[in-house]
Amino acid sequence: MDEQQLINGCKKGDRKCQKQLFDLYSDGTLLLCMRYVKQQADAEEMMLNGFLKFFNSIGRFVYGGKGSIGGWLKKIMVNECLMFLRNRNEIKIVEESYAAEVPMNEHLIDTMNAEEIYKLVIALPAGYRTIFNLFVIEGYSHKEIASELGISEGTSKSQLNKARVMLQKILQKMESYL
Repeated sequence: MDEQQLINGCKKGDRKCQKQLFDLYSDGTLLLCMRYVKQQADAEEMMLNGFLKFFNSIGRFVYGGKGSIGGWLKKIMVNECLMFLRNRNEIKIVEESYAAEVPMNEHLIDTMNAEEIYKLVIALPAGYRTIFNLFVIEGYSHKEIASELGISEGTSKSQLNKARVMLQKILQKMESYL
């Protein structure tokens, strides 16, 4: 069954189509949620909440070809994670003050695999991690991040810079152990 048929089935409330669509996208959306929420159980809850919202609003979804389901699910999942972090008061944003650049050996990151890089990002404090994910991975602009989080664009830029500096410092420590 192709994606268009799955969507049509989901719009009719067909549980088999919903399960097939869930099976197609659950692994990727869980990984996305885990980039924002450290605990796997919380990430799973965010993913399930996101799918529930997806299926409850499927009537408004217009299939735009391959990739459109993933794009819509991604937006829903990111919003679920942001709402979770806001409700838990985990996004702690400090006032604007730009961090100094820390030089790093860029060759070191080239030798790391995706899981090692993921562990570095997930180790960031929630506020830094959230903005880093939104900007670097999801491709949000600072204006969009500011709107989503209720902060200024300058604060978004500052937090991203601080996240990068923190990652650089962690990489420097790793390099000194090698």
